[in-house]
Amino acid sequence: MSMIRDLRAAVRPSLRKGTTPYSTYDATRDPSASSAVVDCAVYRDGKRLESAACQTPHEAMLRVREGGGFAWIGLHEPTEAEFAGIAAEFGLHPLAVEDAVHAHQRPKLERYDDTLFTVFKTIHYVEHAELTATSEVVETGEVMVFTGRDFVITVRHGGKGSLRALRHGLQKDAELLAKGPSAVLHAIADHVVDGYIAVAAAVQDDIDEVEIDVFSAPAKGSTRGGDAGRIYQLKREVLEFKRAVSPLLRPMQLLSERPMRLIDPDIQKYFRDVADHLARVQEEVIGFDELLNSILQANLAQATVAQNEDMRKITSWAAIIAVPTAVCGVYGMNFDYMPELRWQYGYPMVLTGIAVVCFAIHRTLKRNGWL
Repeated sequence: MSMIRDLRAAVRPSLRKGTTPYSTYDATRDPSASSAVVDCAVYRDGKRLESAACQTPHEAMLRVREGGGFAWIGLHEPTEAEFAGIAAEFGLHPLAVEDAVHAHQRPKLERYDDTLFTVFKTIHYVEHAELTATSEVVETGEVMVFTGRDFVITVRHGGKGSLRALRHGLQKDAELLAKGPSAVLHAIADHVVDGYIAVAAAVQDDIDEVEIDVFSAPAKGSTRGGDAGRIYQLKREVLEFKRAVSPLLRPMQLLSERPMRLIDPDIQKYFRDVADHLARVQEEVIGFDELLNSILQANLAQATVAQNEDMRKITSWAAIIAVPTAVCGVYGMNFDYMPELRWQYGYPMVLTGIAVVCFAIHRTLKRNGWL
């Protein structure tokens, strides 16, 4: 707590009339400067207070402390300077603040005093006309959620995964929103997992396409050189998907099973449904990985079989060509005494013999499947 007090003292400038207590939201700053805050609102009895919309997180918390309810602050890719004032106002732990600012975190659930810190990996499916060896299939982002008794702070990283539609949808359900910050945490978790389900269905279509291409009969003259590259690229994207899904299962199970002071008991029941959906997605992703392994092995086996068939054909034609090569080599040695050397019909007979022997070899190899 001393560290938090030191952080408060470092980021709070002296108060003057007409200014906010944080440099990030200083009223004297350039109004054209960008701000990481995308939305700031106070909710009371399940409804958003619009009569005097808050301009800063500090003003939001003043209204919460005066009349109850909770504040929901939404940020997008804040810098350390932009987040310092908010961290001091809400007493956020420095380790969690560092994770929220720098991103690239593993999905997790951590508790710092009276605050829960949850990290979600968002997954967005990248549409593509044709799957290639360089296609990007999934795009990842992050959503960090600080959940307290009377506040929710969401920090989003990445160009996709906006929570604006989620906020608007949640504001239409006053009964659920009246449950407090834990209702927002559940809505975000449910939103993220629903995104996983949609992406899993799209990835399944890509895998089906690759599987059909690998096991279907190739067109005459076509090559399979690009299949291994496409399979490997898809496997890499599935691995990225797996890194987002698997670590999140344990936090969702904790939220659904272990009683927590910051989680409303009625909301905790809803986390069970989220955990169940997440477990199903995890099974699908693991299945994708195993299926792609099998498809890749089958593709490599097909390439090996194709190479063996090519070698058999080359060997067969070499055996056929060896007959005239041997006969012509014998009669090209220029000895004076050779069988039938002066015979009138020797030349046509030799050609006929060569043709008969080559035909017999070709027929035998064809019957055995070498040609």
